[in-house]
Amino acid sequence: MNEIALRIKELIKDMGISQNEFASRINTDCSNFSKQINGKLAISRVLTNKIIVDLGVSKEWLIDGKGEKFKAPATSNSKTITLPNNAIRATSTEGAKVYDIDVTAGPNERSLIFSSEQIIGSINVPFINPENHIVRVSGDSMSPVINNGDMLAIREIKNLNMIFWGQIYVVILDDYRMVKYVRKHDNPDFVILKSANRDYDDIEIARNEIRSLFVVENIIRFDSRL
Repeated sequence: MNEIALRIKELIKDMGISQNEFASRINTDCSNFSKQINGKLAISRVLTNKIIVDLGVSKEWLIDGKGEKFKAPATSNSKTITLPNNAIRATSTEGAKVYDIDVTAGPNERSLIFSSEQIIGSINVPFINPENHIVRVSGDSMSPVINNGDMLAIREIKNLNMIFWGQIYVVILDDYRMVKYVRKHDNPDFVILKSANRDYDDIEIARNEIRSLFVVENIIRFDSRL
């Protein structure tokens, strides 16, 4: 029997639940799940990713049978704050500048150029460092932690050796700029980019592919009721 299937059955036994309950916990079809772990269908990467993300299982253990079964949960220091829709003041020069710039998983320009022509206003509240840059988020790869249309207060990290694992960053590559959790890779020359949305797979990239890195200090959400 497939070794990954055996390890999944071990997880089910350890958790003391039924096979169907296990499938429900990772939001997967019970029938297909049964076929995969009983050798009638190949175990998909979607299935293993759901187990890794939803249950906190170590990818190394699940795929290769190495190391500890469960990984330590990664945490983010990014603080979510909710502001009224009129929090962006177009005429104010005080506070953190808001730029007409999107960060997304799409093939946008590589660099983030914070020119004065791109400033659309500022947000001046005690929770946001006035030295930060505020940009808009497009896409759902970080949902529900960061939603489409939210804004981020970001600060550039000059030393790529000072990455705090599990933190949310805006990562600039040659062809993409993305908002992701950055997690430690077994190979110190690589990092793992992880989405909050479980429909997206992990991305493994070499450190030397990162052109710029911005830590997300605040996630800004707007509410018309405030």
